[in-house]
Amino acid sequence: MEYGFDRFLRYDELNAWLDGIAAAHPGLVAMESYGSSHEGRELRIVTVTDSSTGAHDTKPAMWIDASIHAVELTATVAACHLIERLVSGFGHDESVTRALKTRTFYIVPRVNPDGAEWVLADSPKFRRSSTRSWPWTDGHEWPGLHVEDIDGNGRILQMRVVDETGAWMAHPDDARLLVPVPAEGTSAGTTRYRLLDEGRLVDHDGFTVPTPRAVQGLDLNRNYPAGWSTSVPGAGDHPLSEPEIDALVRAMIARPNICGFNAYHTSGGVLLRPSSTRADAKLAPLDVWTWKQIGQRGTELTGYPSHSVFEDFTWDQTETMSGASDDWAYEHLGVFSWTTEFWDIVHAATGEKQSTHFWYTGPTDDQALAVLRWCDEHQPDGYVDWAPFEHPQLGAIEIGGWNGLITWTNPPVDRLRAEVAPHADFAIHQALCAPELDVSHVETTRIGGATWRVDVGVANTGWLATDVSALARKNELVSPITIELNSDDIEILDGPARRQLGQLEGRAALRFRSGNDGTPDRALVSWTVRGGVGTEVTIDARHPRAGHVTRLVALS
Repeated sequence: MEYGFDRFLRYDELNAWLDGIAAAHPGLVAMESYGSSHEGRELRIVTVTDSSTGAHDTKPAMWIDASIHAVELTATVAACHLIERLVSGFGHDESVTRALKTRTFYIVPRVNPDGAEWVLADSPKFRRSSTRSWPWTDGHEWPGLHVEDIDGNGRILQMRVVDETGAWMAHPDDARLLVPVPAEGTSAGTTRYRLLDEGRLVDHDGFTVPTPRAVQGLDLNRNYPAGWSTSVPGAGDHPLSEPEIDALVRAMIARPNICGFNAYHTSGGVLLRPSSTRADAKLAPLDVWTWKQIGQRGTELTGYPSHSVFEDFTWDQTETMSGASDDWAYEHLGVFSWTTEFWDIVHAATGEKQSTHFWYTGPTDDQALAVLRWCDEHQPDGYVDWAPFEHPQLGAIEIGGWNGLITWTNPPVDRLRAEVAPHADFAIHQALCAPELDVSHVETTRIGGATWRVDVGVANTGWLATDVSALARKNELVSPITIELNSDDIEILDGPARRQLGQLEGRAALRFRSGNDGTPDRALVSWTVRGGVGTEVTIDARHPRAGHVTRLVALS
């Protein structure tokens, strides 16, 4: 199946494309099921690596997952584009080739297939995340507005209702656009509106319009066991209560070679990093510095600025967004994690980035007008002219306004490829930052007769430490390097064949210390053995994150 990254794929289309990629590149791509969604859809992970240089679990790995939130469809496009970039660049692009020979990519193109299917249906339903009824598991709908495509045109827009006390009025420069009524009110004769999402009303009393949480009120990105709390909207019954997140966490734990993490979302045009609950001053200084170094390179490659969620994006720091995947990846695995928020329409329309508090405050009137005019030129369906509609509960209203799915949340489909393409380079960069184990020194010295000393020097040639972060080091989250000397034809005289070497620093820590490096990235181990001249011994060095290296050496 051909895919030009110019549309959003339904579940069956996505699977057909993934299966085609795997069939066309059997030496690079493997498909695996890691669980089932609430509605029974298969959850799939794509493993990409050059299998001729070793199995996927013998190399440091980068984890990417996408579309945990139902309407954030660009994220899946970005994950698929990364897969395409890797397989098409192998053997042609030096960075891609080196990455696939020495690293592994684990990519989950759609964490939440159920929610995406609701959004992409002919008669769509928009939900934050899962389609499971929660917290009201009996499916009962509470009185008030329930968002849906009420006029049956396949879009969910807005409803405006003439209301003399309404909070909205027409923009003076373009009557299509509604802007807030000023604090001091309006002059007599100004038409005012009440603005609502398109939908139907349950048990309407003729006067009030409550806006209850949807029956499907879960947020799968609040269900991770990282600061999980019942105070966070949509967190679920308990950490990992949802099958999609339970399965994903288990899949990651089963892959201890993961060294980096990025969750693809929309929107905002930013690279977000932990913590969601703590200031940078509460984190290890080396980890904050390392994140900023990676983020700086991410900005150079993608144009997206990097921010701490807590420091820059949290409006009320007494009410934090805990239970998120990137916090879990850092706090429980000790890897540097990111959330990429694709697409900033304000930037597209004005050349200026959205405020870091945009999710709370929305656009200014000038920004909204600029976006409307941008839609007129580039995305005519992004803002729909108001049209009369006889609402079953509200009577005569108008439906129109923002088509949020393809304006504020996702870019126009003809811009999808250009928007996501640079992020493949960032994923490759993150992968190549990983630790990399090397047996870089081997020397055999005859002590006398058939007795030899075998010296083996092990090095971490990667940028990150073997255990990746200072947090992982402090909490001993990662097993140490092990090295073993094997041969049926020698006798080891001074201890076990298998030794532990602890952890090794990477170039990042050496740079952080600003010179006078020493050799914290190296370790030397020696065995005294008895064997004949020319006897071959195997040196086997392993680390769960830095890889697996084997060397064959003869006593000589």
